[in-house]
Amino acid sequence: GDRNRSQRTSADVQDYYQIRQQCLENGTLFEDPEFPATASSLMYSQRPDRHYEWLRPHEICDAPEFFVEGFSRFDVQQGELGDCWLLAACANLTQDHKMFLRVVPDDNSFEDEYAGVFHFRFWQYGKWVDVVIDDRLPTYRGQLIYMRSSEQNEFWSALLEKAYAKLHGSYESLRGGTTCEAMEDFTGGVAEMYDLKDQTPPNLFEIIEKGFKRNSMFGCSIEADPHVLEAETPEGLIRGHAYSITKIQLVDIETPGRSGKIPLIRLRNPWGNEAEWNGPWSDKSAEWRYIPDEQKQDLGLNFDHDGEFWMSYRDFTRYFDRMEICNLSPDSLSDDEFTRGKIRWEMSMFEGEWAPGSTAGGCRNYLDTFWHNPQYVIRLEDPDEDDAEGNCTVIIALLQKNRRARRNMGVECLTIGFAVYRVTERDLAQKPLKMNFF
Repeated sequence: GDRNRSQRTSADVQDYYQIRQQCLENGTLFEDPEFPATASSLMYSQRPDRHYEWLRPHEICDAPEFFVEGFSRFDVQQGELGDCWLLAACANLTQDHKMFLRVVPDDNSFEDEYAGVFHFRFWQYGKWVDVVIDDRLPTYRGQLIYMRSSEQNEFWSALLEKAYAKLHGSYESLRGGTTCEAMEDFTGGVAEMYDLKDQTPPNLFEIIEKGFKRNSMFGCSIEADPHVLEAETPEGLIRGHAYSITKIQLVDIETPGRSGKIPLIRLRNPWGNEAEWNGPWSDKSAEWRYIPDEQKQDLGLNFDHDGEFWMSYRDFTRYFDRMEICNLSPDSLSDDEFTRGKIRWEMSMFEGEWAPGSTAGGCRNYLDTFWHNPQYVIRLEDPDEDDAEGNCTVIIALLQKNRRARRNMGVECLTIGFAVYRVTERDLAQKPLKMNFF
């Protein structure tokens, strides 16, 4: 396991298979010294308000299982922690079998060679990191307090959340975040965000369609109400809350007034309950009468109180404020998928820093020093195969290292950004570009 790779040597990283073998030989269950079953693993800013008991799954139920009849997005239900952003990403992850098993290895088990030790893999700044945990989980009155499955005896999701909490130092460190942060950690992909209020691209539906074909992951949210935590709108949507986008579809519609195709989008609330959209195309709404039964079956339509619902694409862009897409990179794919050309992103990654007095040039408001910021040249010479106009897509992303893990030291994410300029060969004669260019 690797709690903070930048501060550890490879020699002291926990080895899942070695630990499991030692425990089996000694007849003991693993107790993780790095992430102990104490209050410090739960919170860093305060003491817990009640007595939590750390229990192993076999102390919570009679026959615990890692997976019950496989895995699905319905195995992800939120507990008391404000980490809906993580759960939305987990729900997305279950929809890609190979990607899921990279993060959640299927050699975890409560039966074969069980020793109270489990492991999960996360992508961290260019490397896949194996995080080892024990299976003691925080409970109150015998019930899990954080992420859980809809099946009482299924524990992969609760243990995944614990491993992610260990990676970042504590459960409290997972409070508040963006879905794309977790999606990047699950895939090694590159995320982009769309503002659905002011700058919605006219071809957004096509962007989402293309993304689903490329196995991209999607999340969305509505701006929080500053006065009410997770306020519910009259339409049944939750403000300041992360949703997964689990499907997009053009469906045939036949009404007395019109016939044709209508774009629909399926979302999931990680609460996994009846808190769902109640407008057009919601569960049991009248619009479904006009969809052929065969197409309803293809959509996998059900009206359970499971947090999942359909809405029209038009209402989606009207009521939601932000959408996040995580595009898979070569790091996301297995070797055979990459060789088959499943996706053709090429990725370059650079590590750097803004150092006071040298490379910390500030934003463009500070023209005297702006040119001191790190500069990179990108040449776009290979048009997209599926772009009729011969354009080449490039996605640029910035990551801040280990900020979440250092929250307990008062470290928060900084406001960072980048600017993109078109340059000529003549401009590039001087490197870096000097103040007169900007």
